[in-house]
Amino acid sequence: MANPKKSQEDFLDAAVSRALRDNLAPLQRTADELHQAYADLVAACASVRPSNVLPAMLRAQASAASLAAGLSVLSNFIAVALNPRETPAGAGAPAAVAEPETDWEEAAGVVAESAVVEEAIVAVPESPAEISAEAVAKAETPTFEMANLPGDQQDLHRRANRVAKVAMQDIKLLRPQDVRLGREHKDLCQRLRNDLDKARKEYDRRFRAILDHPVDYFHHWMVEILAEGDQQALGEYPYPSPVLRH
Repeated sequence: MANPKKSQEDFLDAAVSRALRDNLAPLQRTADELHQAYADLVAACASVRPSNVLPAMLRAQASAASLAAGLSVLSNFIAVALNPRETPAGAGAPAAVAEPETDWEEAAGVVAESAVVEEAIVAVPESPAEISAEAVAKAETPTFEMANLPGDQQDLHRRANRVAKVAMQDIKLLRPQDVRLGREHKDLCQRLRNDLDKARKEYDRRFRAILDHPVDYFHHWMVEILAEGDQQALGEYPYPSPVLRH
């Protein structure tokens, strides 16, 4: 006869192992982003322009909050799993193993969902319009399904999306007057060319492996954030883009 207590312990061990396995990779990504944001903050502090510190500080704060949230959920789950509820005094032996397994399954599911915590926290607060636009960006081409890509390429897409978005937010924050004039005169790409070139160079360097995929996060967030949805305000887009090829 199977030992119910042993079966429950095996289930808890499996739940903890699954939670750790599902969350270690996202936590590592968030830790890497925090490290990069901290390095950017240190560099910005040495800049001659104090305003350069704010974007890096916001990114570091967001990454730290994301990492803390993921670790908190994971540690709470493991603590509960390793210290199951005690059996009430005087209860019979059957009651000691009567705890339903579905509670643990639901808890494990909640911990697994913490893998997407980093996707919910961005460098600056998002509006509903931006969240909707991000969903559109990930499905710009009907035939392109990111879910069909290998895991490492899916990760690159998520990073490229965030990096492009943060780059445009930084430019908008640091050069508000030029962004406003660029919208009015429909020459954003020309007016902001120096900053855009620097951001694009870094974007190409980090995401070269997916540049031929039919999405262009750099262009998308330039339109959404700098041009406020008006593609014509960009003027002539100077970078190669798979979504603008005819």
